[in-house]
Amino acid sequence: MSAGAPARRTVAACCLGVLVVGSNSTGIMTALPALRSAFALDPAAVEWVVNAYLLSAAIGVMAGGAAIDRIGAARVCRAGLLLFVLASAMLALAPARDWLPAGRALQGIAAALAVPGTLAAIGADAAPEERGARIGAWAGCLLLGFSLGPLLGGLLTHAVSWRALFCADGVAMLAAACLLPAPAAAARAGIRRGFDAPGFLLLGTAMIAAILALQSLSGAARAPLLPLAWLGLCGASLMLLRRRERACADPLLSPALGRVPGFLPPVLVGSCAMFCILPLLMVFNLEAQRGTERGGLGLTAVEAGLALLPMSASLIGFALWAPRLVRAFGSRRTVAAGLVLVAAAELGLALAGTAWAALCAGLCVAGAGLALPYATAPRLALAALPPALAGQGAGFLNACTLLAGSAGVTLAGWAFRTGGLPLAMGLLAAAAFAGLAAVRGLPDAGPRPSDGG
Repeated sequence: MSAGAPARRTVAACCLGVLVVGSNSTGIMTALPALRSAFALDPAAVEWVVNAYLLSAAIGVMAGGAAIDRIGAARVCRAGLLLFVLASAMLALAPARDWLPAGRALQGIAAALAVPGTLAAIGADAAPEERGARIGAWAGCLLLGFSLGPLLGGLLTHAVSWRALFCADGVAMLAAACLLPAPAAAARAGIRRGFDAPGFLLLGTAMIAAILALQSLSGAARAPLLPLAWLGLCGASLMLLRRRERACADPLLSPALGRVPGFLPPVLVGSCAMFCILPLLMVFNLEAQRGTERGGLGLTAVEAGLALLPMSASLIGFALWAPRLVRAFGSRRTVAAGLVLVAAAELGLALAGTAWAALCAGLCVAGAGLALPYATAPRLALAALPPALAGQGAGFLNACTLLAGSAGVTLAGWAFRTGGLPLAMGLLAAAAFAGLAAVRGLPDAGPRPSDGG
């Protein structure tokens, strides 16, 4: 085997693994109506099929970064890929409804290991001049999977069954795990530093309590104290976490993160983008695959996936174009324009009804608008961090965006049940407008002279 063969295998395995993670994150949306029918799921159970993944990934991503520091990127990467195989098999064979949130939670934990693990592994042994290209390929595969997920999920669900979607995920992840070379002797390091287990538990408790508080709002008329109880648990956990991290020698979340200039505004913008995109995919698929006699579009799973192609195409196209737009117009104008496009598209979708031209136009504009903050905010956030906080900052950024996606799914699900697609789209439009408040904190560097601007 040539000297470069292990490196090529590592790149191929990591890109394949993150492609599956991205596809799984959105492909599940086209399978939701089939899952609801197969297991007679109520609306809250449908939301938990999505939220179990998002919450476990949001909580686990902080531990994933810490695990890389302790046992090395290659081991964490392989563990994430193999755990994803196990979770996919559990879902593909699910005999009862309770297996769905459990399997999805396990997939979320696997993704929390696989995403930082593949990113660290793909650049671990690369020369400086190669690292950028490798990371670019990794990010492109993640975005490609995210964009194509609805179509692939629709095709498999319609042509075979929803179980085929999880089978395909498991087989592809197993191939990635087998392709990944064994870690070199230098990578077989022991524990290099401790892990803030109390901080991890407090953070997880706060996240779960926050989502349960949002879910309990729909029943506040019957149980008015329940949302307050969950909010109280969330607040108490955050207070204890803050006290813990200030006293901890090696905290899970360094208090210094909040003092880094230019870090929190892009985190808020990225969270706003994720708040909008995942609920849009969920409620659109529920509406599109609902029978016409109940006011839906009456589409099959594959037709719903095809209907989302305009959004997928504009999402990946404008995400690739976003850096040029930032150089030409600055980050504030670019991101603000994206959020305004998102709000306009959501309002257009709320009014489109069953007019296909309006629906396709709205989805296309939504994809273009979401791509600009989705592709720009993480780069700005990570660029603001000093090297000593890069790992924690990346974990915090991912945790916030995943938690925002879970909150969006919860609130948009309530709006969809209450007022149908128009109310859900109106809620997401309001969230996009609210995101404009964080745009002022973004850096607004114009084009550099070397850029030709």
